[in-house]
Amino acid sequence: MKQLDEKTIEHIIEQITRNVLVLIKEEQDRAASGSGNGNGSLSAENFAEKVQPAVSAGAERLASTLGMAPTDGRVAHMIDHTILKPDATQDEIAQLCYEARKFKFASVCVNPSYVKLCSDLLEGSGVDVCVVVGFPLGATPTDGKVFETQQAIREGASEVDMVINVGALKSRDYELVERDIASVARACHAGNAILKVIIEAALLTDEEKVVACQLSKVAGADFVKTSTGFGPGGATVEDVALMRRVVGPAMGVKAAGGIKTFEDAQKMIAAGASRLGASASVRIIQGSSE
Repeated sequence: MKQLDEKTIEHIIEQITRNVLVLIKEEQDRAASGSGNGNGSLSAENFAEKVQPAVSAGAERLASTLGMAPTDGRVAHMIDHTILKPDATQDEIAQLCYEARKFKFASVCVNPSYVKLCSDLLEGSGVDVCVVVGFPLGATPTDGKVFETQQAIREGASEVDMVINVGALKSRDYELVERDIASVARACHAGNAILKVIIEAALLTDEEKVVACQLSKVAGADFVKTSTGFGPGGATVEDVALMRRVVGPAMGVKAAGGIKTFEDAQKMIAAGASRLGASASVRIIQGSSE
């Protein structure tokens, strides 16, 4: 039998710990709602027994924070629960996945290095893993975007949010922009993944927004998306409405950037958004009951 090195063992322990974190919290929720059976529910009496596998594997601490149960599943199913900040920790990603499982969000949206962890934590949950590509500037060469896409799909991503080459669009090099999108679209569809194209609307004139949406549609993208959340502005009702008019009813429109309340979400949906990207997802769905 091959002996595992210390780094591999630590990685296995981290994965086990995060999976146990998810399972323990689900047990707690079932016990609190009275749906758990007497033998399976987590309690003060059986806590040590339940966490023993994780402790034996080397876990030193199990912890998380909990939100409220959602009251509007229709909105939850439209949200990509998002963490894209550069200093996101593994524990924050584990919490993101726990919340996505609990609240039944459409997906978690993360940077490429966290796709495998999210895929493991969300296995069997019905929640998709969305990855960003060419993020956040869009200035990555096409080959690099394709490579990122293919690797992420191999690791479990089923949705890809790519940033267009904004500079090429503003230079009116439409052939390059279309080829860039089409190349990633082919890689996505070959792996049974969908493609959302981030046009970074805050950097574009209305004319350029229209062209970006048209090129995305021609290139075979499944969605257009307003913003990275790292640009000079986020989603606006006006941009969402314009993008919906350009792409028509059959293509998706994702509003992202600055959506923080249930009222914000309602306005974007009314303007034509079929998906929302947010880091304040739990707060948004909690607001539906206020």
